[in-house]
Amino acid sequence: MICQADWLDYDLHFSHYRDKDQVEVDLIIEQGRDVWGVEIKRSAILQAKDGAGLKRLAAQTGKNFKGGILLYSGTNCFSIAELLYAVPINRLWK
Repeated sequence: MICQADWLDYDLHFSHYRDKDQVEVDLIIEQGRDVWGVEIKRSAILQAKDGAGLKRLAAQTGKNFKGGILLYSGTNCFSIAELLYAVPINRLWK
């Protein structure tokens, strides 16, 4: 994903997030003040705690948060919270 960002004319910045409570987000994408989060889980079944990092990122960035996606090995797409979605990782290639 980061390598392909060079193909775009957008000025994107990438980082990782982890706070003092060890809550983390695997990939943060920033364009100006706009922020998106990407979390990747290996499991086919998600637990409530799996979206904690994205929820915390959304809370901390407020109106600048534009969305988050939790990629996992399951089969269904569904909303975790406002602007947060769980999506099967194989949807990236469909």
